[in-house]
Amino acid sequence: MNQKNIDIMMIGHVTRDRLVINGRTEIGAGGAVYYGSIPLSRLGIPTLVVTRLHPGDEDLLGDMRAAGVQVHAIPSAHTSEMENVYQSADQERRQARALNFAGSYHLRDIPDVTPKVILITPLAAGEVDLTLLQALSQRGPIALDVQGFVRVREGEQLVFRDWPQKKVGLAHVHYLKLDLAEGEILTGFQDPQRIVETVAAWGPQEVMLTYPGAVMVYAEGRIYQAPIAPRRKNGRTGRGDTCFATYIGCRLRLEPAEATRFAAALTSLKLEEPGPWKGEVATVRQWLAGQMAGTVG
Repeated sequence: MNQKNIDIMMIGHVTRDRLVINGRTEIGAGGAVYYGSIPLSRLGIPTLVVTRLHPGDEDLLGDMRAAGVQVHAIPSAHTSEMENVYQSADQERRQARALNFAGSYHLRDIPDVTPKVILITPLAAGEVDLTLLQALSQRGPIALDVQGFVRVREGEQLVFRDWPQKKVGLAHVHYLKLDLAEGEILTGFQDPQRIVETVAAWGPQEVMLTYPGAVMVYAEGRIYQAPIAPRRKNGRTGRGDTCFATYIGCRLRLEPAEATRFAAALTSLKLEEPGPWKGEVATVRQWLAGQMAGTVG
């Protein structure tokens, strides 16, 4: 493993997903590291995934490795398993269950590399704790999906709870991602702009909020927005993971406004097909050009 070749290190469980759509069950790889790392690699961004899983489930890593993602797999007694039951035709409403859990990360688990960004994408609370978050922030800028601190496992159910140490934790975060439900849990507000401004005041320099049909980013004291407008919705799972990872990758090269637009366009294309986005950069640029011309979205 050559640390000079790593721009983004992603930390999070790869999962064995059970997707129940229109009564039909599909089983395959999942997790934010899966949906986020493959687009990053397609964009030419050297990416390392640090994950935990049972050694017998290494088949779940095949797509990432085939895409050129470096993977550091930590052996665990279990592999995380998730079930998502979609309850509407547009796949906006779903019920999620945690069927198994691959365990917590410790500092000794993390390779001694110094990437440009450390992207922490836990499935639920207990995967990464505040101590590890603080320690990793000493290595470089932290990008955090707050889901891993406000989504709590209660048996097999996943419920939202406030993060009691949020102000301490978020002081160590540079890029933060959340959705409307998570934003309301953290701040008590429902208005997207008020949520991102409130959370930014606790430490993060850039805050991404995803919600149906759009993404909002608060950066450098300004609000940036872009539509997420797929022509069809066949790939809802991994939407937010794709958008956040793409934005972080784009920010290595682009200003916030352009990174927001590109991430929203790529996510729109991802939503049209199941699985991670494996397309071409030229296709995203064509989408953006069409949107500017009013022919898509």
